[in-house]
Formats: sequence, C-alpha cells, structure tokens
Amino acid sequence: MTGFNPANFTVAKAKPLPVVLLLDVSGSMSGDSINQLNAAVKEMISDFAGAEKNEIEILVSIITFGSEVLLHTPYTSAKDIEWKDLQTSGATPMGTAFKMAKAMIEDKETTPSRAYRPTIILVSDGEPTDDWQQPLRALVNEGRSQKCDRMAMAIGSSASNSVLNEFVSGTENKVFTAQDASQIQEFFKFVTMSVTTRVNSQNANIAKADEVKENIIKQ
Repeated sequence: MTGFNPANFTVAKAKPLPVVLLLDVSGSMSGDSINQLNAAVKEMISDFAGAEKNEIEILVSIITFGSEVLLHTPYTSAKDIEWKDLQTSGATPMGTAFKMAKAMIEDKETTPSRAYRPTIILVSDGEPTDDWQQPLRALVNEGRSQKCDRMAMAIGSSASNSVLNEFVSGTENKVFTAQDASQIQEFFKFVTMSVTTRVNSQNANIAKADEVKENIIKQ
C-alpha cells in the first residue's frame, strides 16, 4: 500500500484553554459568601464542560488561599472535575497564591506552549496578609503570565481594590465588585461567557469584550 500516512487516521488532540482560579477561602469568607462561591464555581465548571468542543478542551485549575495555599484542583478537563466544596479558615496569603499561579503558567510542562492564552480569575474579600507586591508584579509584568487574560472580583467593602486593580492592569477588564454574596453568581456568569465566547471564536486567544456583552444581552 503506497502513500499510507498514519497521521491521517489519528484523532487530533484537543488544544487546551487553561483557566486558573485564585480563590480566597479565609475565615471572613465563611457563611453566605463561601456558599455562593461554591455554587457559582460549580455551575461555571458545568457550563465549561458543555461548551467544550473536539478541538478545544477547557482545563480548570483552582488555587485556594486561607490557612494555607493549596492546589485544590490541578489542571483538569472541565468535564472530568468532581467538585469538592471549599472550606474556610485562616488569613489571606494572596502573595503566595500569586507565586503558585506564576509557577504553573511559566512551567511549559504544566501549561504547554500549544495551549491557548490562559485566563486567571482572582476572588477575594480582604487585604493580603503576606508579602504580595513583588509576586503580583512578577505575575502581571514578566514572562508568559503577563500575556494571560485576568479578571478579578472584590467581595464586600473590605476587599483591597488597589491589589485587585493592579491584578487586572494591562487587560480590558475592570474589577467586579460584589456588594453582597448574591452577586458572586453574576461575576462567574461573566467569566463563563468570556471563556465560552473564546471557544466559539475563530481565534480562541482573543476574548472580544463586545462579543461577550452581546451574548450576555441575548440571555
């Protein structure tokens, strides 16, 4: 048999679209805030799973920061995530969470070069309680991580808008402020629409704000 090419018979591997969540699980998030956050993230992951296509796989990773900084969920295809509710305790070691996210993005085995531009989402209701300035500036201004799309939500009036504003600097996004826990769902609906619009876009590296707004209006 001439001209046989095995590549013609292999299924192309889906290209990953990474989404990294940095979630505040400090003691002040207990009660309605953590309940709403759990519900919102769970719904978002379900929506991601429904939006995945053969050629694009949405990989979700979750880093939590409270009494310690934990990789709650390593990169996992949205359709394969078995959700475990977040529990609250401790302070707000946001700087350490920035370092972990930075390390994940820079490591080409963890976040491969073939992946689409990652999205990083930060949610917090307070001020960082560790050294955050240098880790945040490295995340935003240096290496591969500076090219990520970044979104942030402040929960309540105690959240540090100066830190969150710096986190989204260089993107088209503004900090979303949830005055109460019920608005957490609204933010994650926007995140969902932003990411799934990229899945359906001709260029999944670009999240077009106008497309996102149009789709939200249509809902």
